[in-house]
Amino acid sequence: MEKTFVCIKPDGVQRGLIGEIIQRFENRGLILCAAKFMIVSKEFAERHYAEHIGKPFYNGLVNYITSGPVFAMVWEGEEAVKAVRQTVGATKPIESAPGTIRHDFSAKTDRNLIHASDSVTTAEREINLWFEPDEIVTWDKISSPWVFGNNS
Repeated sequence: MEKTFVCIKPDGVQRGLIGEIIQRFENRGLILCAAKFMIVSKEFAERHYAEHIGKPFYNGLVNYITSGPVFAMVWEGEEAVKAVRQTVGATKPIESAPGTIRHDFSAKTDRNLIHASDSVTTAEREINLWFEPDEIVTWDKISSPWVFGNNS
């Protein structure tokens, strides 16, 4: 099973969307392995967004994620990175498919509610940055065979 990182950004927290967002991932059959509610420091935000240093939107990203509490999570499932990205929708909400989180709850890129790892490599880096190994719980969800089982 693959793991991925998700962070509900300050606008999603302030708007009371944590439960709705968690429910969408649970409805996909994904398994929540870790979660924490926190304030992100400027230094931590700079490490998280290190690949964007020097880009015109970098300072805005740092200011945005440090503007209020966030809810960071690790989700697990088959092709979890792709499943989460599909559920979240395109970075630009106006380009997101109906039924995705960003389509349904956001109107502009500057307030797009949620961050989700874009690859397995990025997920590993972000999970290791945001969580200690002992904060991640591996467990067997009783419904997993009904979601990820094979007909063989």
